[in-house]
Amino acid sequence: MAEPEALIFNIMRFSLHDGPGIRTTLFFKGCPLACWWCHNPESQSFLPEVLYAPERCALCGDCVAACPEGALAIQDSQVQVAAGLCERCGTCAEACRIEARQMAGRRIGLAEAVREVERDLIFFEESGGGVTLSGGEPLSQPQFAEALLDELKRRGIHTVLDTCGFARRDTFLRIAGKTSLVYFDLKLLDSLKHRMYTGVPNEPILDNLKALVEAGIPLRVRFPLIPGVNDGDEDIEQMSNYLKGLGVHRIDLLPYHKIGIDKYRRLGLQYRLAGLAPPEDAEIERVSQKFGQKGVSIKVGG
Repeated sequence: MAEPEALIFNIMRFSLHDGPGIRTTLFFKGCPLACWWCHNPESQSFLPEVLYAPERCALCGDCVAACPEGALAIQDSQVQVAAGLCERCGTCAEACRIEARQMAGRRIGLAEAVREVERDLIFFEESGGGVTLSGGEPLSQPQFAEALLDELKRRGIHTVLDTCGFARRDTFLRIAGKTSLVYFDLKLLDSLKHRMYTGVPNEPILDNLKALVEAGIPLRVRFPLIPGVNDGDEDIEQMSNYLKGLGVHRIDLLPYHKIGIDKYRRLGLQYRLAGLAPPEDAEIERVSQKFGQKGVSIKVGG
């Protein structure tokens, strides 16, 4: 049987925000959601992509000459891509010596992934850390995610599954049950608003969260706070009551930020929340108090 492979777009070492201790995070490429505020837009597509920074480009023509499909040309002081010709092979990014073109997405096999993370074993052991599967959505590549979790468990390495929860119930519970901890991102309870801002309904997500709680799998709910989207009093009250009904009394609050905006430009994508400002400290405190009044304690960040 062929070794499982996955399409990833990054391996981040020495992460302090993706679970307990010092962690190595594998970012899976491809997600069933397309959240308006996503700070990793290169994670959404299930295909490799090239990020292009024209302000860094020297217009040397190396990428144009290297492209095997003849898809590139210098026009209007930029390197332009001819529609329909690019095969996403990454040759242009390899030819770019100043990294004005960068590839997001590469195939990785199970053995290579295990070797990569085991380089950091000493940091896991010293800090109580481990490996986090993030994305994108790891459960969109279930064969690899499950095989990797099995291998890491066999080696005694702590694992976190960071998921949006949008997956088949049987797949979700089977793979979630093989990890040490699940980070579950819960964005909106209103299904119409959820579909508007993420592209999918939230019923499968809520069903999977309920099943996760009932199965007793270790869990942390994470709530991204997006001004004007899910920070209204009614939104917070509904979310608080829902979580309490599940027996969830503590969540991580993740305030909106603009860190990933430039990636949209480099991918040629529109950022639909361009005029939105991150919440101020007073607003974060207001939302935290609203949750607290309903019996749900808040940890800002996570």
